[in-house]
Amino acid sequence: MSNMPNSEEFYKKLKEQLLTTSDWPSPYLYKFIVPTAIDKIKKIETIFNNMGAVINTKESSNGKYTSVSINVRMSDPDHVIAKYKEIAKNVEGVISL
Repeated sequence: MSNMPNSEEFYKKLKEQLLTTSDWPSPYLYKFIVPTAIDKIKKIETIFNNMGAVINTKESSNGKYTSVSINVRMSDPDHVIAKYKEIAKNVEGVISL
């Protein structure tokens, strides 16, 4: 089960915020925490494949979790939200920051 918000109300509010705070297309920074497992990290990387994304990972001090930061140019808020939903659907145990 994913720890990402699935509420359409949450995404509606996020879209409004993105529309008022950025000019599109715009760079966007995604941040996720996942249990340290190569397959989970690879799934996230694959979702952003061929988009020119800069992806950085950092394992926690105890090695249980890995933070994944993705800086990528997105065309509009709808595409930002679509990626959040795709991550939630495909990567079990992910936490969005």
